Amino acid sequence: MTETLLEVKSLKKHFPIRGGVLGRAVGFVYAVDGVDFSVKTGETLGLVGESGCGKTTVGRCVLRLTEPTDGDIIFEGTNIMDLKPGEMTKIRAKMQIVFQDPYASLNPRWTIKDIVGESLLLNKIASGETLKKRVLDLLTLVGLSEDHMNRFPHEFSGGQRQRIGVARALASTPDFVVMDEPTSSLDVSVQAQTLNLLKTLQANLKLTYLFISHNLSVIKHVSDRIAVMYLGKIVELGPKNELFKKQLHPYTQALFMAIPIPNPELSRRRVVLKGDVPSPVNPPSGCRFHPRCPIAIEKCSKIEPELIEHGSPGHVAACHLAGQQI
Repeated sequence: MTETLLEVKSLKKHFPIRGGVLGRAVGFVYAVDGVDFSVKTGETLGLVGESGCGKTTVGRCVLRLTEPTDGDIIFEGTNIMDLKPGEMTKIRAKMQIVFQDPYASLNPRWTIKDIVGESLLLNKIASGETLKKRVLDLLTLVGLSEDHMNRFPHEFSGGQRQRIGVARALASTPDFVVMDEPTSSLDVSVQAQTLNLLKTLQANLKLTYLFISHNLSVIKHVSDRIAVMYLGKIVELGPKNELFKKQLHPYTQALFMAIPIPNPELSRRRVVLKGDVPSPVNPPSGCRFHPRCPIAIEKCSKIEPELIEHGSPGHVAACHLAGQQI
């Protein structure tokens, strides 16, 4: 049985809202409010949801780039929430991230050799000629060449910059990589190339991914299991094939109804959700989706549903009416 590489328990991130002369906290943005999931060695867990649901915050909290408010993050058997900064630095070599924006995530004043080689120097993996050779090997791995080493980020296209970001993430030979919407700012043809590259690298280097995206077609292509987020919580999680066959949560059903069909002669029944996403500053009581849910009952507004298994093994949903169609 494949072992669990990462386990996240009751993860929370509440951003304070400060006001007044003294800048005291007058409220909180409940960006992530009790998230549980695990990722097995070698698999890709897709994390999907609309903008503002907390996907990126989860990814950054897992790496402690953003410090969580509460919860446990167990990586390779170690709860990294208990680690001091110096101890965390050692762990970070094994946990990396590819950022969403390839234009903002690279230092414009550094050459590609410096950008990719920084991790090698900081972790004392290589220096001098060894570092140069290692950087060249990494660039070759992602489809770039020696000619690119002494250039600056502004000399590259979006797809090439994202490849540089991938090379940088792989420099410290990580076991786990957070992919924060790595293809969202790229053209469709370049998206396909980048996704295929990521899958090839995963197979060759035995990588484990947490793949964050709002695009279900991309998630379907790369993921083994899929977690669906809404307003700071995971509302459904299950194997990819199970989730695409049958969605248990009304929000997941609405998301899947919105997937475009490539054939213009075909159509799909679609339910457009009413209203706007509630504010994460003052989330609704009970189920957070109930103000927009077409099939909500009184219980939904009062009692928060637990994330429990329904039917198929490993397919869980947080809904009192799990399995009913909207």
